[in-house]
Amino acid sequence: MSLSIRNQLPGTVASVTPGEVMATVKVRLNGGQDITAAITLEAAGELGLAEGTAVRALVKSTEVSLSTGPVSGLSIRNQLPGTVTDIATGGAMAAVKISVEGGELTSAITKDAAVDLRLAQGTAVIALIKSTEISLATV
Repeated sequence: MSLSIRNQLPGTVASVTPGEVMATVKVRLNGGQDITAAITLEAAGELGLAEGTAVRALVKSTEVSLSTGPVSGLSIRNQLPGTVTDIATGGAMAAVKISVEGGELTSAITKDAAVDLRLAQGTAVIALIKSTEISLATV
């Protein structure tokens, strides 16, 4: 299956915490970072997710926010440090490629935000991703 989702980070399930309807799944990415995905309990069961399951974390580029420094006091727990490797701007939007340990992310943000953050090749950033915006696929 081919997908239009650019951000596909490989990893391994570290833990699954079931709730009544949703489950939180901690994934250790191949680069060593931990991220959390919040998916339906039904999906976790259908995928057969358990500790050690190989997965890909899928995130649409529009769901990756950027910060130029660490952020505290925020409910977003997935904060991956990286470096801008490329930026392409159009009339209203910018596509920002970020190198993170073990992979690459693309963030689609407004051109104004890219300008305000002074993003350029080599800029250190933190990629912020809500756990509810991460999908998982088994490999």
